[in-house]
Amino acid sequence: MADLSKEYASALFSLAYEKEILDRVKKELVEIESALDENEGYLEILASPAIALSIRHNLIDEAFGKSCEYVVSFLKLMCENGHIASLNDCIKEFGLLCRELENRVIATIYYAFELSPSQKEKLKSKLKAITKKEIEPVYIEDKGLIGGIKIELDGKVLDGSLINCLNNIKGVIG
Repeated sequence: MADLSKEYASALFSLAYEKEILDRVKKELVEIESALDENEGYLEILASPAIALSIRHNLIDEAFGKSCEYVVSFLKLMCENGHIASLNDCIKEFGLLCRELENRVIATIYYAFELSPSQKEKLKSKLKAITKKEIEPVYIEDKGLIGGIKIELDGKVLDGSLINCLNNIKGVIG
């Protein structure tokens, strides 16, 4: 399903880029994702083959008709092809493509104790130097780390947590 989401996202991304409406489409997809999060079950209705396609299309028009025509058509196409359940994955993939174009990456930083503003800035600078990309840090408190930090960046995990250090020592000792 991930490949399918990438294909849909890539197609919409290419179209939005070509039409020079990338920022608008990105903004609308975020709004749609938020609306779907607030209205649990709506996506299931759109995915239901028991409901006539014309009714599902009307629901899309009613809910998202003020969105860009390409976004509305995209939603309807996903609905027609029976792939609307993958919409959230498509939106995430679209976001990844946008960040890649903008040379940005999200760094999810787990910490046991709050980092000071200067520590955050130093960490962001270090990650920027490593990746050669602009860093969008997302900070998440995780008391299970005991101390230190763990960073998820570009599909990799950099684990400098105390619990990881202790586990490494335990592995060496046997």
